[in-house]
Amino acid sequence: MKEPGPEAAGARTRSRTRRAILGAAASVLGRDYHATLADIADAAGVGRTTLHRYFSDRTGLVSAAIEDSIAAIDESVTGAAIDQGSPIEAMRRLVTAMVAVGDRLVFLFGDPRVLEGRGTADTPDPLHDPVITLIKRGQAEGAFDPDVTPAWIQRVLWSLVYTGYQDADACGLPRHGIVSAVIRTLENGIHTPSPEHRRA
Repeated sequence: MKEPGPEAAGARTRSRTRRAILGAAASVLGRDYHATLADIADAAGVGRTTLHRYFSDRTGLVSAAIEDSIAAIDESVTGAAIDQGSPIEAMRRLVTAMVAVGDRLVFLFGDPRVLEGRGTADTPDPLHDPVITLIKRGQAEGAFDPDVTPAWIQRVLWSLVYTGYQDADACGLPRHGIVSAVIRTLENGIHTPSPEHRRA
């Protein structure tokens, strides 16, 4: 196989560096919106001068990190293949995928200043329409509680993922522990209630 030329190799390096900076920005700013560009550069493993070659100012970096985070969340939903398999298994895959991009969720939705001034058309829904479709399918098949709205279940899902990721360190949970805790809590809350529960 022919080795890539210097130009192609350089383009790949620049792409990796840019991705590292954007990922670091989402992670660092999600924890502290007042973090400096130097903090972000340190987290990305690059120098301040290198960061400025990619993003000349904080505003441009934050804007790019928002777009990158929206794309990362979209890719997670798509990659979970939630239109396949049983609703319960699809939901479990979705939770796993969402926890994997938990830092992006915390960045986008943890501080209202991040999305301040963006139009509603540009403001991402933390979990998109395919999730509503999955929830409706689960309700129709008797897997999820039909007595609450799909939007309610969606918000509960988002809240659990967000809280699980944000509080993991405080609770001493590893990444796989977050997934297990979210799935267990979610399923205990959205399974179809028993007849006795319905009568109550």
